[in-house]
Amino acid sequence: MNVTAALTEHARAAPDRRALIVEDEALTYAQLEDCVSRLAVSLSQEPLGGIALHLPNGLPLALLSLAAARAGREAQILDPDWPAEMTQRVLTSLRPARVFTASPSLMGDQAVLIDPSALPQTLSASLVPPCPGAVPKTDPGTAFYVGFTSGSTGEPKGYRRSHRSWLESFKGDASEFGLGPTDVVLAPGTLTHSLFFYAFMNGLHAGATVILSRRFKPTQVLHLITQHRATVLYGVPTQLAMVIEAAEQGQQKPLSLLRWTLSSGAKWFSEALPRLTALAPNARFAEFYGASELSFVTVAKDNEPVPVSSVGRAFPGVTITIRDEAGRVLPVSQPGRVFVESPLVFMNYAYGGAGGCWRAGSAVSVGDVGFLDADGFLHLVGRANRMIVSSGKNVYPEEIEQVFARHAGIAAVAVLGMPDAQRGERIIALVALRDQTVSRSALIAHARLALPLFKVPRLYGAVTDWPLTRSGKTDLEALRHAWCQGRYKALR
Repeated sequence: MNVTAALTEHARAAPDRRALIVEDEALTYAQLEDCVSRLAVSLSQEPLGGIALHLPNGLPLALLSLAAARAGREAQILDPDWPAEMTQRVLTSLRPARVFTASPSLMGDQAVLIDPSALPQTLSASLVPPCPGAVPKTDPGTAFYVGFTSGSTGEPKGYRRSHRSWLESFKGDASEFGLGPTDVVLAPGTLTHSLFFYAFMNGLHAGATVILSRRFKPTQVLHLITQHRATVLYGVPTQLAMVIEAAEQGQQKPLSLLRWTLSSGAKWFSEALPRLTALAPNARFAEFYGASELSFVTVAKDNEPVPVSSVGRAFPGVTITIRDEAGRVLPVSQPGRVFVESPLVFMNYAYGGAGGCWRAGSAVSVGDVGFLDADGFLHLVGRANRMIVSSGKNVYPEEIEQVFARHAGIAAVAVLGMPDAQRGERIIALVALRDQTVSRSALIAHARLALPLFKVPRLYGAVTDWPLTRSGKTDLEALRHAWCQGRYKALR
């Protein structure tokens, strides 16, 4: 089965229902099905290989990704903000059959120049006219998508996913959240981020109306929710926090039609939940823990007895084990590497990925460290590759960041390890402040309420322009450079 098969069913059942809205452009399910079908016929007749999409958010990227999947090709979704050299390295490795790009500098034998604001009929004209023929049936085990981890601060990893993996994700999602034709799903982030690409595909699979935006703007998110009467909002925590702040500053009326706010990409700021509830009083909240390679691992809903330090229970169809470095399963409450076994995991790496994951039989780990409690809830300690070794002790930055995230005067925080001749690494904290009067001594006192002394940072810097990756996560490497270059205000 193909991840786009449900589009055909929805087009037959409700041809005039709105399917996709990209700001001022809208397509019904009948129009979307017709466009995807025609584009898929053209793409299926390209030489063997993937379809590389080097495009900004917009209708062409959305339509071509659907058409590539319909045609049995993998849509290789590249970030147009990558440096040119990085883009060329990725393309040289992937060797796609065709590259659709808005950048004239990428023009070559395989490239097709696309206007990122092109309408469907213009987009069809950009392709070679198809010969008569049907699109071949798709084996659900074949790849339909190559996504990439953030490459703005380092070499990206390209992970490959099958139709089956997302069809299974759609099943679990339906049992947890029950999205359907009456829903209006807003995915305000770029489709280069797997969360928003999933929200887009899952919403269409469910028969909902899906709204995309070309760029994330908190005030525009509020406008789109109100204008289109959105019922489901996806976001990463930093984005959702920005939406809440924009709503409070603009005295936004309650968004009473929202019924789900879904968060992923990082741990949610639990202290912000009352503010979110005030903004969307009828919406339930849920967060996911997962990874690009693993898809959904756990889900935590606001009406379930989820411990504050936990990321939730296993997502439907997922089995979680905690293992030591030899691959042996560890008992309850003992920390180790988190391994996941499920039909949702990725196929393989399409690009990079050396040392990116560990396997124990069919179970996969991306290096996260955590433990399961007696009730089956997963608690994350940190990421193995972020661990700081200071004075011979292992410190996980995420644990410290969660403590500072509960401070009312802090809008964002990142904890880093910096080389130190005496300690090996020194723990430092960079913050974005809501309250400019917050002092170093106040932050140390706050941390000491929850952390042993050896985990409490002694050095603090305030950063005015907090850097984010295109996926909406804190850009740790940019912050590391800011610290090394002195581009922060030292807190006293």
